[in-house]
Order: sequence, then structure tokens, then C-alpha cells
Amino acid sequence: MEAEGLSYLRHVVQLAPSILSADFTRLGEVISMLNRSEADWIHCDVMDGRFVPNISFGLPVIQAVRQIATKPLDVHLMIVEPEKYLRDFADLGVDILTVHVEACPHLHRVVQEIRQLGLQAGVALNPHTPIQLLSDIIHEVDLVCLMAVNPGFGGQAFIKHTYEKLTELRELIVRKEAKAKIEIDGGVDLSNAATLAAKGADILVAGNSIFSSKDPMQAIRLLKRTAHTISA
Repeated sequence: MEAEGLSYLRHVVQLAPSILSADFTRLGEVISMLNRSEADWIHCDVMDGRFVPNISFGLPVIQAVRQIATKPLDVHLMIVEPEKYLRDFADLGVDILTVHVEACPHLHRVVQEIRQLGLQAGVALNPHTPIQLLSDIIHEVDLVCLMAVNPGFGGQAFIKHTYEKLTELRELIVRKEAKAKIEIDGGVDLSNAATLAAKGADILVAGNSIFSSKDPMQAIRLLKRTAHTISA
């Protein structure tokens, strides 16, 4: 598959399946499958029904997943006042903890606290939030998660303006000589994975496109290979 408007050479793209779209009656089997698959991280969406119009799962589920998972847990907090729960998630042994710019009036302090807890610190931006808000903190974060759908529900269509934001974010990282990785979350599938990788995405989060498949392990394999099919 050849992507249009390629601006980056071939590079390694990591895949983080989102268990929000998984069958929760078989969650243990799902995590065991992800352990055996070509997935790199396991993405966990924590929603509180306040920051986003949905409630997903919280600390008990993350604790259960951590007991089984052999891969890094990438936890995305779509909640208000995330600073109240940073240590709780750190104590469960998560690896990456991402908070929303829109939910953190004292973002720098929250990012510092995450890193002091020994975790990788991520910040997420909703589709309408401008990249320029990261200018003063891009050096402090390990990950920037660009939402390619409005957060709250799986299965939404990819917002194409994300391509422009991805390019703008990559330029900011290069200009500031920062080391933050770029994660794309929402609507990722075989139709856009290669283009996202070509434009500089480092991690692709995919839920519905994996877990709606009859063979999720094969879907992970195909998605990852598609992301790596980039013309030099």
C-alpha cells in the first residue's frame, strides 16, 4: 500500500491495541492473545463520564490487566482532575500515563509528578485543541497523543484534519529538538496506517479495526505490516 504525500522515510511504528473495543466477558483471553501477538503496547482508556460522555473502567480492571499483561500498559486518562489518581495508577505498575491538556490547568506540574513516579508522561489533545499549546512543555513529555476522533466512544470515523496536526506536531518536535513520540488514537485502520506512519507517527492506537475482526491477532499483524509499508 502506497501512502500519499509521504514526508518520512521508513521507520519502526509501534502498535497499541485498545482494549476498550475488546470483549470484556473474555478479557483474560484477550490479554493473553495480545501477549502472543505482534502488538507492542496495550492501550487502556479510562473514562469517568464527566470529561467524556462515557464511563469505561478504572483501577480494578487495570490491576487485573497488569497481572496478566507482559507488555507495557499505555493508560490514557480521559478524566477530570487526573492529578488525584497518578500515584494509584503508578502503584498498579502501568508504564505510560497520559493526561489531557484540556483537563489540566497545571499541566507542567502534573507531567512532573508522573515522571517523578517513574512513569513515561504523555499528554493528549482533543481534535479541536491547537498544537501550539504544547510549545512550552514539549521538552518535558515522553509522548503526545493526538485524538483523531472525539474522545469517549470507539468505532468513530477518523478525522482527516489529524494529518495536518500530525505534520505540525512533528515540525514542533524537530524545531524544539524534543524527543516526544507521537501517538495517534482513534479511527486507525488499514486505510490510513501507512500515511500516518509516513507523516511521522510513532505509535498507532487501534481498537475497533482489531477487535471487530474475526481474527484479531491477524488484524494486528496486517495493521503493523501496513504501517511499515512506506516508500522511501
